[in-house]
Amino acid sequence: MTDPAQTEVEEPEPGDGRPAGGNGREVARRGLTTAEVAERVARGEVNDVPVRSSRSTADIVRSNVFTRFNAIIGVLFVIILIVGPIQDGLFGFVILANTGIGIFQELRAKKTLDSLALIGETRPTVRRDGAAVQVPTSEVVLDDVLELGPGDKAIVDGEVLESDGLEIDESLLTGEADPVVKKPGDPVMSGSFVVAGNGAFTATKVGRAAYAAQLAEEASRFTLVHSELRTGISQILKYVTWMMIPTALGLILSHLLTLGLTADAAIRRMVAGIVPMIPEGLVLLTSVAFAIGVVRLGRKQCLVQELPAIEGLARVDVVCLDKTGTLTEGGMDVTALRPLADQDPARVRQVLGAFGASDPRPNASLAAVVDAYPAPDSWRCTGTLPFSSARKYSGAAFDEPDGSASAWLLGAPDVLLPDDDPLLPEIDRLNAEGLRVLLLARAARPLDHPDVAHEGQPAALVVLEQRLRPDAPDTLRYFAEQGVQAKVISGDNAVSVGAVAGKLGLAGADSPVDARRLPHDDPEALARALEDGAVFGRVTPQQKRDMVGALQARGHHVAMTGDGVNDVLALKDADIGVAMGSGSEATRAVAQIVLLNNSFATLPSVVAEGRRVIGNITRVATLFLTKTVYSVLLAVLVACCQIPYPYLPRHLTLLSTLTIGVPAFFLALAPNKERARPHFVRRVMRYAVPSGVITGLAAFATYLLARAYYTGPDALSAQTSAATLTLFLTALYVLAIIARPYTWWRIGLVLLMGLGFLIVLVTPWLQRFFDLRLVGTTMPWTAVAIAAVAAVLLEVAWRWVGRRFPA
Repeated sequence: MTDPAQTEVEEPEPGDGRPAGGNGREVARRGLTTAEVAERVARGEVNDVPVRSSRSTADIVRSNVFTRFNAIIGVLFVIILIVGPIQDGLFGFVILANTGIGIFQELRAKKTLDSLALIGETRPTVRRDGAAVQVPTSEVVLDDVLELGPGDKAIVDGEVLESDGLEIDESLLTGEADPVVKKPGDPVMSGSFVVAGNGAFTATKVGRAAYAAQLAEEASRFTLVHSELRTGISQILKYVTWMMIPTALGLILSHLLTLGLTADAAIRRMVAGIVPMIPEGLVLLTSVAFAIGVVRLGRKQCLVQELPAIEGLARVDVVCLDKTGTLTEGGMDVTALRPLADQDPARVRQVLGAFGASDPRPNASLAAVVDAYPAPDSWRCTGTLPFSSARKYSGAAFDEPDGSASAWLLGAPDVLLPDDDPLLPEIDRLNAEGLRVLLLARAARPLDHPDVAHEGQPAALVVLEQRLRPDAPDTLRYFAEQGVQAKVISGDNAVSVGAVAGKLGLAGADSPVDARRLPHDDPEALARALEDGAVFGRVTPQQKRDMVGALQARGHHVAMTGDGVNDVLALKDADIGVAMGSGSEATRAVAQIVLLNNSFATLPSVVAEGRRVIGNITRVATLFLTKTVYSVLLAVLVACCQIPYPYLPRHLTLLSTLTIGVPAFFLALAPNKERARPHFVRRVMRYAVPSGVITGLAAFATYLLARAYYTGPDALSAQTSAATLTLFLTALYVLAIIARPYTWWRIGLVLLMGLGFLIVLVTPWLQRFFDLRLVGTTMPWTAVAIAAVAAVLLEVAWRWVGRRFPA
């Protein structure tokens, strides 16, 4: 991007590759005046589409309040308020608290996302009053003149005004892979991006009239959908909803018609049977876990543009890394200049100085040349061939001080030289040291000739030293320890890339592969080569895309990191795209995650956050669905046996709070490094079903024994208390299993929940409030014994399931 400080716009000179045009076009090149901008703002001709980094406050409140289960529980709560007593409606207050927590956490995440998005916002360069300035996207107006360079994205529709070898990739819009060479008068499609050259275009459509507005809004919206985790939970909730309707009818008819209970009592027992079937806190905890993940990553300057990206990166088993900007820092230094044959070193330095001055937006390699060799006087650039990742070289033509004309190429030696050139072994030796080598060659043909790279006269080797990221070795080591394969795919020389990766400790770096020799016509063979290798060089942008697709076809979840325009296609196709904050506009636009601090070392934090979310939600989902299973089982058994439902809503609210609600909140936010695995619903239900069945049968067995032991008009309260004791102890043991592996705080959490229930049992006013009072000693100890047997069965079932149905 052009420096935000204002710079004067040079008038085009004859022969510079830009059209001379008439007086009107010369005025247009200087851009709009302040007064003209004000006129367009007043008419509303502004690119004012709100590009949101997060959902609006209204959306957050609406999505947390107006849910299917809030509606169901709300109706049940109102019913209890009518029939009373209030303690049977405690579940309603729990839902209010849950909704409030969910709204608070998502608003907190929204604030973080909005502030980060402001930092990473694209600021296009426009011409105003004859100067180039950077403005926010929303301040671009109709007829503005916008400058373009490599990696810049067209944010509005327009028409090309100036073109200096301008090549634009429209593949994200049209599907056509080849870049389109743009000349003055050609259209520019919003959402496309520059792959080579420079230019300027006039905005012809802004705001909602431009397609880019829709793309940008969709790309950066805070989302809670399209993830396996949330899809799986929604699937579970759908089945639970359908089970509730017949169960509720069965309970109410059984209590009213067969047992002859009063309407109030029958309704309370029916509500008690229905409410625990709803895993209401599961949705809340998933949203909270994701939202807190966003906040945690935000503190590390990581912008999550699509929320499921946290989950997606945790599932990744292959991460493809671009070398430049990821393993190495963006800048380079010229360490040696080696003139070839009889070339004059002074003249070579002049050529390099003029070459550097010919490109207004040099890439990292050319920027190092610019720093090392100042532009000479009296050299006049007459034409340029911009660098592109597909070509691997750039060119410039000059009128020299002595009046002679010359054309020069600067780029990859193994592209500009024939395969048998005697210079290549020396270049390979330098590459093996991790150095980048450029060849300066005098072109034998005009720059616009299709074979300009052939038969050039080598003039000098420019040796560049790349700056390794100090945090890269630890990051690569982390991925290796976590079972994630790291693949370095770069446009640079394969030997050089391998040497850099070797210095950073990447396994397999000693066998780099030249991508030009890969079987790109055979996706299966390509995938095998990618699985076997770790370092790939001379990769074109299209090949990067093909590589990502080949790995995905083999069942891999692929993440792609990059910062340059050559990474855009692969970033778009990867399961998770990660862009550097200092990267091109195009890469930031298509990536799901942007590392605003440009630190590759932030990636382990994102992976860890995703694993924490998925692993912990899987744990707590087992808790919630165990309750759903035993609630359905108890309701069915009670209806079949034609006996009163043993529990009141207050009993199950107490049990749910102590064995699920409170501990699940802590477990959902705990550290968890377990690698995310697919098939969420299957993995949860394989434990929830046997746990729920054992827990429900244990509670029902105690209830039947208590019905035989306690008789009389007030026996139901004693029967319920005994059954509640068994249900609590068995559910607490399920919690103890799920809390493994034990740490001091996990053990303390389980014991604290048990202590909470004990306090209720021994405190007189809590006994009355919750209608829980153990009568005698025989039945309470029987309840404990049944719970102990259930605990043994739970251990056996969990071990058997682990062996029989491995994840």
